[in-house]
Amino acid sequence: MNIAIFARQIGDQWKKRLTDILKELDNRGAKLIYHKPFYLDFQDDTFPVPEGFFFTDSTDLPCSTDFFLCFGGDGTFLESLTLVLDKDIPVAGINFGRLGFLTSTDAAEGNDWIDLLFENRFKIEKRGVLAVNSPMIPAGFCNYALNEVSFQRRDPFMLSVHVKINGKMLPPYWSDGLVLSSPTGSTAYSLSVGGPIAIPGVKALILAPISPHNLNVRPLVVSDDSVIEIYTESRLKEAIISLDNRSVVIPDKEIVTITKAHFTLNYLSFSNDGFIGALKEKLMWGQDKRNN
Repeated sequence: MNIAIFARQIGDQWKKRLTDILKELDNRGAKLIYHKPFYLDFQDDTFPVPEGFFFTDSTDLPCSTDFFLCFGGDGTFLESLTLVLDKDIPVAGINFGRLGFLTSTDAAEGNDWIDLLFENRFKIEKRGVLAVNSPMIPAGFCNYALNEVSFQRRDPFMLSVHVKINGKMLPPYWSDGLVLSSPTGSTAYSLSVGGPIAIPGVKALILAPISPHNLNVRPLVVSDDSVIEIYTESRLKEAIISLDNRSVVIPDKEIVTITKAHFTLNYLSFSNDGFIGALKEKLMWGQDKRNN
């Protein structure tokens, strides 16, 4: 079994735990393929990790990889997309962070998930990905997002966000910005600005304005096969566009086209409760003393 290992930063309090997990995987015969920047940063004589192979980015991540394990929180999981891309490798997040809504299991809860992994007792969920195209996106910048694409003001002045859906122009959003979310991202930035929760697998996208100055503007749900074109106007002639946790500055009136990507992310789930269980456990959905 070939298992890719990825993390960004691991706190000192988690180093022994991660080392124990890697040794357990190695003892079970897994061939470990480390993200090289993580491996070099993690090197510690106190907690030596098993030997393995290396990759640096999506171009040299072997297609023969059976599983991609990312250790951290939601931000680490989102960054995994930039490394896996369209290789069709199942991704499991092991939560070493705080909330860990997107992660598959919690690192502090033992090694039962390793048993499930080696016994093929898991589910694969196909998560839709957003593809973003604009000549203003610099070379080497990953133009895909799992959660959302957001347009935000870069100064104290409001934005005018112009949106065209399948060639039909909407009235401008006068606001602090706009979030275009996938169902996976409906529990993230979109939810915080008033968007609806969408169960993964729903073929929809969510347009949710950020602090709109129009009182009659509400979140809008559209089909995920829509072609969405967006540009902004502002007093200082530029705005920030963010793809999950990565951002670039774009000038006024630069059209950004967003569509469903040609591939999906294979999300590996160990839980029988799935998305609904995560809502109840992580976001305390429906918590009410009358339910006890």
